[in-house]
Amino acid sequence: MALPPKSKEVMVEETVAVSDDPDEPVGAEDSKKLGTAKDRRDMRRMGKMQELRRNFKFFSIFGYAVIIGCTWEFALVTGAFGLANGGTAGSVWLFLIVCFGMSFVMLSMAEMASIAPTAGGQYHWVSEFAPRKYQKVLSYAVGWLCVLAWQTGLTGSSLIASQQFQALIVLANPDYVIKGWHSSLLTISVTVFAILCNTILIRKLPLLEGIVMVLHVFGFFAILVVLWVLAPRAPAKEVLTTFSDSNGWGSKGLATLVGILGPVVTLIGSDSACHLSEELRNAAWILPRSMVATAVCNYVLGFIMTVTLVFTIGDLETVLKSPTGQPYVAVIENATRSHAATMTLTALVGVMLVFCAVNSVTTSSRQLYAFARDGGLPFSPFLSRVHDRWDIPLNAVSVTLVVAALVSLLIIGSPIAFTIIISIIVTGLMASYIVVIGCMAHRRRQPEPLPPSSFSLGKYGLAINLVALAFLSLTFVMVFFPPAPHPTPQYMNWNIVVFSVVLLFSCLYYIFRGKHTYKAPIETVRKDI
Repeated sequence: MALPPKSKEVMVEETVAVSDDPDEPVGAEDSKKLGTAKDRRDMRRMGKMQELRRNFKFFSIFGYAVIIGCTWEFALVTGAFGLANGGTAGSVWLFLIVCFGMSFVMLSMAEMASIAPTAGGQYHWVSEFAPRKYQKVLSYAVGWLCVLAWQTGLTGSSLIASQQFQALIVLANPDYVIKGWHSSLLTISVTVFAILCNTILIRKLPLLEGIVMVLHVFGFFAILVVLWVLAPRAPAKEVLTTFSDSNGWGSKGLATLVGILGPVVTLIGSDSACHLSEELRNAAWILPRSMVATAVCNYVLGFIMTVTLVFTIGDLETVLKSPTGQPYVAVIENATRSHAATMTLTALVGVMLVFCAVNSVTTSSRQLYAFARDGGLPFSPFLSRVHDRWDIPLNAVSVTLVVAALVSLLIIGSPIAFTIIISIIVTGLMASYIVVIGCMAHRRRQPEPLPPSSFSLGKYGLAINLVALAFLSLTFVMVFFPPAPHPTPQYMNWNIVVFSVVLLFSCLYYIFRGKHTYKAPIETVRKDI
């Protein structure tokens, strides 16, 4: 590994000096960087140096996680597409079921985040809690899955945001035809803006999260009131009891289960805030509580918007054929009968999804930085470098931009290939949740007690872990199903192919390279703290 610059060596020495006695008071400037005494003790226990600046507090990290979730926005954007599998009743009741299951997943991960508040997240926790002989290899595979999931997830977020602006163009100019290269350039533009917010404006990011959070709440009520007041509504009995199998599965129950992908995509990402652990003051206490608050907020807003959409959607075939490519835009236009009002509300959704991409850059770059810090990736010394002036992993942020831009170019040549690549966001994250919660459940059955935590699940911990695993196992199987039986290549679910390739690649890279360079986090964890 190349030696860091001299200024960084000085910083390392100062950090170590403070870490040797984490209870010793520090100056105001050091406190901004190193956090509280508990933060310094946690970093010392995990054997990590504090390189990032702890700018976030409860409300800013809460706003960050709510915005990256964007549940009511995603419920609008993706909700109509899932109605063919399960119908209106399936959409409503499945959303509640997914909320129930994901709450157990979130609680399991919140406890681990309190025990080890690190930017590494799942791969670090696997390294600590897995059976000893599997710690390194499982941790390595989970690290690769999380890195690729968040990197491709950023591109997906940017594309969805760009599609809202294309819908605006169609509303303003009905003759406009959406083309692949337009989508690609707009996606790259959104990503560039997100990168600028994560570099030039990084010190102001917590403040920005608060401002956007206000817009998030305002936009929710604006669209909610418009649809409930102005849009025609279907009878409650029809909406809440009508299950459908429009795609021909031969069973309404199976069709409804296949439709689970919609709410899962809306609610996945319980680990998003965990990767900012090293930029949060009093992380071990605040992070798990902010995760609970975020889940409650996102689940409630997402469910209310889902119910609103299915009650006011009108004729499904008509809205699905909207020239904007966004069914919810047709629903709003049918309700308001106003181009100006429709464009305003669509622009609001687009802006919120842009800031979802901004936060996706933060999470994906921190995951990349953390895994590289432990030697898990090619060019790890370069990717894990933190520039003194910025206090951010600038190289990891830059590589995130390059990866997103390259993947975005696939839209021009092959939209199918693009869809195949970004499908890893769901399967990658879900697989990481299954492995890490499974390791935690195994660890609970061992005689050695868990490390101390300020957010402990106590005697209910094992039961919560097992319910989370049962839900994830079922969902993991269902997300591999295509949207309809006998699909064409264009509508095939390529998740199984992408997931298998990623897993195979990570295993081969581990055998030939990774096991020699990767330093599993458990190797630096101290037991005497």
